Amino acid sequence: MFVLNLQSVPAAAKKVKAKVILYVPHDNRPISDKQTVAVAEKAGVVIKVPPEQLLGTRTSPGDPDGLYQWVMNNAQDADAAVISSDALLYGSLVASRKHSFDRTDILKRTDYFISIHKKYPKLPVYVFSSIMRTPKNAAASGTEEPSYYQTYGDYIFQYTALLDKNISQGLTSNEEDQMVQLRQHIPLNVIDDWMGRRRKNFDANKVLVELTRNNIINYLVVGCDDNAPFSQTHNERVVLSQSAQGMSSSNFRIVAGVDEMGLLLITRAINKIYSYEPVVAIGYASGYGGATIPSYSDEPIDNSVRSEIDLAGGRPTTSAKGASMILLVNTNVSGMTYEAGENLNSIYPRANTNSFVNMIEHYLGDKTPVAIGDIAFANGADNALMHNLLQRNLLFKLTSYAGWNTATNSTGWSVGQGLLSLHMTDENKNMLLLTRYVDDWFYQANVRQAVARKLNIFPGRGSKLSLGDKLEPAQIDAEQMTQNLFDKYIPFLNIKAVKVNFPWNRLFESDIQISQNPNEFVEKFFRNYK
Repeated sequence: MFVLNLQSVPAAAKKVKAKVILYVPHDNRPISDKQTVAVAEKAGVVIKVPPEQLLGTRTSPGDPDGLYQWVMNNAQDADAAVISSDALLYGSLVASRKHSFDRTDILKRTDYFISIHKKYPKLPVYVFSSIMRTPKNAAASGTEEPSYYQTYGDYIFQYTALLDKNISQGLTSNEEDQMVQLRQHIPLNVIDDWMGRRRKNFDANKVLVELTRNNIINYLVVGCDDNAPFSQTHNERVVLSQSAQGMSSSNFRIVAGVDEMGLLLITRAINKIYSYEPVVAIGYASGYGGATIPSYSDEPIDNSVRSEIDLAGGRPTTSAKGASMILLVNTNVSGMTYEAGENLNSIYPRANTNSFVNMIEHYLGDKTPVAIGDIAFANGADNALMHNLLQRNLLFKLTSYAGWNTATNSTGWSVGQGLLSLHMTDENKNMLLLTRYVDDWFYQANVRQAVARKLNIFPGRGSKLSLGDKLEPAQIDAEQMTQNLFDKYIPFLNIKAVKVNFPWNRLFESDIQISQNPNEFVEKFFRNYK
């Protein structure tokens, strides 16, 4: 059963039994699928997810029609549904960038939401969509864009950034010349294909906005995937916002980020079911703080954080007094965000590391639950922060932590997991924290980088983007390195068997399993953290 502080919610909520939420993720990555599900389940909610064969992978688009039929077949006993429109319209998030569907077929699939509403008019439907991303270059695109992006990605990004700037601010004569030169580097069929797919995505999002305006969809969030202040993604965000004029933030938002939206909407659905509106305070490390515009985003992080709290069904505030939780965001003094694999990401404190951890200790001392959004580095934890938390015995005193992928992925995840963790047992809360520490700190910030540097000495063909023959030796090395970090930093858990899988056949996503029985973990935890 979902356990709330019953003194803080209406009496009607006291007799409500465990609720059922249908969840259609945008693909089968662990963070999208089973890690999101685990957070909600540990809060006592039953989460139903489609069979994995219906979900998209890195190379397979998933089954839009099958996913729709699954929703229709399973919604009868559900209390809410959280659905990725990218999965229902294209098959997956990656498929939304590479598909060859006609515009007519895509728009016809938007009728799925009308059919769901007609059959289940009382079912709250929460939808997360995306505006297609604009990776800065070929390396940033991975293997998730059409193959031509490997050759022309840099030109496409720079050219469309200037197009956006021309619309919003105007260009200098030098910039106008540069835009002409960049356009000449991109074949006509390439830019037509890329822009054509974006127009289909934009038109589908406009339909979803109207479905929300007409109460067919209860809540719609459109996420701006990998983005920049000047980019095609930003341009489409501005135009879509204009078409959504008059919409209330109570049922529609456009925000930075995508991968965290499933958890945030599940959190919103749960809070709505129980008529619970938590107040979440916000604090930042010294320096630029909330004015930081992180890598992969087009807006200050404070704008994103406030939107994420709202998405989760909460109310943001700057005062911790009376707040259900405080989200503390780890930013750099300079306002820059760096990559976790850079040498700067060492164990040695930077200018504001110690003062930030002092802030954490202060709020913990005041008995305020603390969630951490670790965004000093993209795609992995801040090693200096984690070492400081370890040394001060604070790792498992937090309510939630996230430091994976983009800044908004991390802050949004920490908001969602943090709010649900307020109503969990300490055992479940700490198991979720352990998942993030192993994934974001051990693996993303350290093991992934080390394995990538060794790939060239492994036999056979393969790369960090497609492991191929190097899959098995990469797994072996990753398992040993992760085990070494367990032994070095949290030996009291006595973890002696670690299994690392790469579900998308590349280093970026990991699925790390430990053999430790949860009950044994809890026993060891309380023996060491009292």
